[in-house]
Amino acid sequence: MGPVRPSSAAKGAPGATTNAVLRALADPQRRQILRLVRGGELSAGQIAAHFDVTQQGVSHHLQVLQRAGLLQERRAGTRRLYALDPEALDPVRTVLADLWPDALERLKRVVEQGRSKKESARPHEAE
Repeated sequence: MGPVRPSSAAKGAPGATTNAVLRALADPQRRQILRLVRGGELSAGQIAAHFDVTQQGVSHHLQVLQRAGLLQERRAGTRRLYALDPEALDPVRTVLADLWPDALERLKRVVEQGRSKKESARPHEAE
């Protein structure tokens, strides 16, 4: 069993890592690869079997995910096995957590404004 190699992005500046992760996650095929490997290690061939793209295309996606720090690679003989590095998603979680409270507050205001408009537009019933 070979050692697990973290990607080079894991060593970079936090902002650069976050941007690389977000760019990597922007592609639906890369998100699907992450879903596949979150359950455990898979070889590039096993991953490629799930896609209608060339082995070269899958290799490109694997490289992007590795550079973003989302995949760990381990050599087992001549095979390379890939697994999700869940800690690599932490910077994205932080960004979303920072944005989420503001989004909820804005949504609350919109809903309350809509409710106020509906209530003022309703004719008052005679008492």
